Amino acid sequence: MCGICGILLADQKAMCASQLLESLHFLQHRGQDAAGIVTCGPRGRLYQCKGNGMIRDVFNEQRLLGLIGNMGVGHFYQLRSMTNILRVRYPTAGSSANSEAQPFYVNSPYGIILSHNGNLINAPALKRYLDQDAHRHINTDSDSELLLNVFASELEKTNKVRVNEEDIFTALAGVFRECRGAFACVGMLAGFGLIGFRDANGIRPLVVGERVNVDGSVDQLMASESVVLKALGCQKWTDLLPGQAVIIPKGTMKPIVRQVAPMLSYTPDIFEYVYFARPDTVIDGISVYRSRLAMGDKLAANIVKRFGGIENLKKEVDVVVPVPDTSRNAALQLSFTLGLIYREGFVKNRYVGRTFIMPDQQARRSSVRTKLNAMELEFRGRNVLIVDDSIVRGTTSKEIVQMAREAGAKNVYVASCAPPIRHNHIYGIDLADTKELVAYSRTEAEIAAAIGADDVIYQTLPDLIAACAEENHNIKEFEVGVFTGEYVTGVENGYLEHLEEIRFQNARLKKLEKRTNSIGFDVNGDGEGKAEVDIGLYNTGDYR
Repeated sequence: MCGICGILLADQKAMCASQLLESLHFLQHRGQDAAGIVTCGPRGRLYQCKGNGMIRDVFNEQRLLGLIGNMGVGHFYQLRSMTNILRVRYPTAGSSANSEAQPFYVNSPYGIILSHNGNLINAPALKRYLDQDAHRHINTDSDSELLLNVFASELEKTNKVRVNEEDIFTALAGVFRECRGAFACVGMLAGFGLIGFRDANGIRPLVVGERVNVDGSVDQLMASESVVLKALGCQKWTDLLPGQAVIIPKGTMKPIVRQVAPMLSYTPDIFEYVYFARPDTVIDGISVYRSRLAMGDKLAANIVKRFGGIENLKKEVDVVVPVPDTSRNAALQLSFTLGLIYREGFVKNRYVGRTFIMPDQQARRSSVRTKLNAMELEFRGRNVLIVDDSIVRGTTSKEIVQMAREAGAKNVYVASCAPPIRHNHIYGIDLADTKELVAYSRTEAEIAAAIGADDVIYQTLPDLIAACAEENHNIKEFEVGVFTGEYVTGVENGYLEHLEEIRFQNARLKKLEKRTNSIGFDVNGDGEGKAEVDIGLYNTGDYR
């Protein structure tokens, strides 16, 4: 999973890099492995900075000064503005190395930069097509590079020295014909302008907005979450609809929105509301905060049923404790609805990243202990109801339950705002090998035993859907394949096996990396290393 952002500033002499970096900070919750920014300056010259790690590890003042231009592209990878695009992501299939940090670039035709949030489910077929028919070299295992090259191949069919908006829309229609899966993309045609588009099912989010400056000029922005646009001063924004694309030419600064592919459905990934998005963002007209409050209400009703009534519940549970931070809103609403005491029993170390995406079980176990600390004052002698947003592998939940018991809890119950996760997530979140999911082939009683809890209570899928749909009645369905195994796009033959093979290969690479020393080059002479800065003039065509 990742966050993407694009900015095109009206002031031709302005520098957009600092605003791109600010956007990345607002999207940091969506990824933590690697980051990259590409900007476009005078005469279509591109400036790039990429590196592994979190934002603070990759960018500093000196590196930002080297990113010239009022438009560009960027990203933050757990790997993946103007014309700068930022991408913040969790690893999707095939992404592990620094070479796969985004944004991706191809020089032909015209110089294209692209950041992609999502996964393509026909990646193996696309790779064969690009090799055998389009004759384009693919340098990584990332599906994002495949998508970029499909776009480049379609654009190349114009066989023109200069392309216009119609040519770009035609090429994007070709991308929708060839690519299956989830994709929200922000891209840049060097010297021309910003490009954004969203898959025909609307699985991944993309918001487009504008900011009016004091002098009346208008800046154009795109992002995965509305919170970015609001924080950067946009007065209005709108969600790009499924199958839509937007082009913002550098010359006119006027967004051109077009339906380039039929809307197949309007089914946002429900995991955005459960876990990934910030609570202060709005996606497809649905407040993430209010949807999580509704999750708390509906989960409370399910808990009452499990305990045989509210009176029995209050005899068995003394306090509600959230697992910070994503479950806090739902837990607070749940405690209010049930009339139970709410306490912050876990203190979070905010300088430790997310654990469920970490590469091995040992790393996750040690990270949980570093990330959270249980306060004995809130657990000693009490029956505790711990509320979490979801339970994936169960490693984190097991450690949390154990920490509660070590702090003196008598009985520990765990409630999940999401239903049991029993299937792979194929649209951009590398949760786990299916067999590593704690709910795989287990009943709720078996899951409780696996994580050491006295009981586990899950949200029902109809209740979760209803909690999200309350905010926007025009959206009646969501992508919920991670719970049901039925995916809105369907699954290409052999694709799940393809994912497992890539995970196996990445696991081998990670073990190899542990045995070797990585070398960081101090390209800026600032003693920090680990980031690469490229400055080059590319043959982009004279659009300026």
